[in-house]
Amino acid sequence: MSEPDIHSGGCQCGAIRYCVSGLKRPTICHCRMCQKAVGGPFAALVVTENLSWTRGEPSYFQSSNLVRRGFCGNCGTPLTYEFEASNIDITIASLDEPEGFAPVLQLGVENRLPWCEGLTELPERSPEEEAAAAAVFAGIESLQHPDHDTISWDTPAPSDKV
Repeated sequence: MSEPDIHSGGCQCGAIRYCVSGLKRPTICHCRMCQKAVGGPFAALVVTENLSWTRGEPSYFQSSNLVRRGFCGNCGTPLTYEFEASNIDITIASLDEPEGFAPVLQLGVENRLPWCEGLTELPERSPEEEAAAAAVFAGIESLQHPDHDTISWDTPAPSDKV
């Protein structure tokens, strides 16, 4: 995308891609619905003014009477939080370049997991542990869609294999 306010993103398998602009108010939401929707301690979301699907379209789950959530029906990647169909947030990590959207506000803090407050103080791997892990990771071949638009993409078939 050439315009600075236009961003692209999509799901892990590449079946769904989008173009978005007018991004504002990046947040993290700790509410229990968001935790379950993303399978994590919080959802990182950013409000969008304009969203268009450029490859495929999401499946939806109506998580409440006012909210539906879009996700890839093939790989399960959470993509949208849609409040009353007029306010759409996208998941920050589904953007191709998510680093530019640091959260500025926390929501649903009454459900924040107590251990979230100390995450930045957790120890990191030692250089020796990191080197050992790097050797293991060097043998991993990613089947994930790259973080940029492609003309086409052979979406891997869903698998139940571990």
